[in-house]
Amino acid sequence: MKKRIIALLLGAAVLLLLIGCGQKESRSVVVGAKDYTEQDILGNVLQILIEENTDIHVEYTRELSSNVLFAAMQSGDVDVCVDYTGTVYANYLGYDDIKTADEVYDISALELKRDYNMLMLDPLGFNNTYTLAVRPDIAGLHGLKTYSDLAKVSQELVLGVTFEILNRTDGIPNLKKTYNMEFKDEVAIEGTLRYTAINSDEIQVTNAFSTDGLLLEYELAVLEDDKQFFPPYHAAPVIRAEAAEAYPELVELLNRLAGSLNDETMRALNYRVDGQRENPTDVARDFLTSNGFI
Repeated sequence: MKKRIIALLLGAAVLLLLIGCGQKESRSVVVGAKDYTEQDILGNVLQILIEENTDIHVEYTRELSSNVLFAAMQSGDVDVCVDYTGTVYANYLGYDDIKTADEVYDISALELKRDYNMLMLDPLGFNNTYTLAVRPDIAGLHGLKTYSDLAKVSQELVLGVTFEILNRTDGIPNLKKTYNMEFKDEVAIEGTLRYTAINSDEIQVTNAFSTDGLLLEYELAVLEDDKQFFPPYHAAPVIRAEAAEAYPELVELLNRLAGSLNDETMRALNYRVDGQRENPTDVARDFLTSNGFI
């Protein structure tokens, strides 16, 4: 009888332990990130910030395209991410007109909340807009300073860009219409391979983000978008409203990041990963520690 009581007590203790573990794990969110260096750094920033300041467990998923990430936010498979106002405005919401940075943010935030039950929080402080870049020798040979200059000689040059921008409505198809461009060839090249390809002259024009660290590494010439085709791409955390309601402390916590990054700082963080081969998690933690967030 005594053995049976002991066994029951042990069983109850195990059950309570499992219930306690289950309750702890139930306080969790999924942070998502896209498939390039900057997003991996920012995804790690969100994960570390949340886990170091709350008891919320974070599952981190990365290597997602913009559209896949947005679909995951809609379905609830991802709760929090960093996205860009221009991507929301042009790619998700379908606008193609020119607006100021504040207007793009306001419209994006309003329609994300109204139509998708997502909250766009305060911007991080940098504008990671798309741009086109060439080697300095190509720029000098053809006198390239602007996209309009590039359009005049585009038929002589091979364009190598990421698959996403090659097909998006706010990408190459409408850019070519705006500037009346027609390239000798167009190829999809992902990640840092674009930079090695342009350096070896496999391609002569590539897309870049204005905060790309490898622009420094390869000393590329960034051309001016003189017709302002690309909208502003200010980075900001986005959180599902349901997650914000479940964990209201997250909104205040994520908004602490507002204004903490400018273009130069983000470019330097990206360079530490792409140019100096540091681990994105270490770079993110160093940024948070240096700025007093953890």
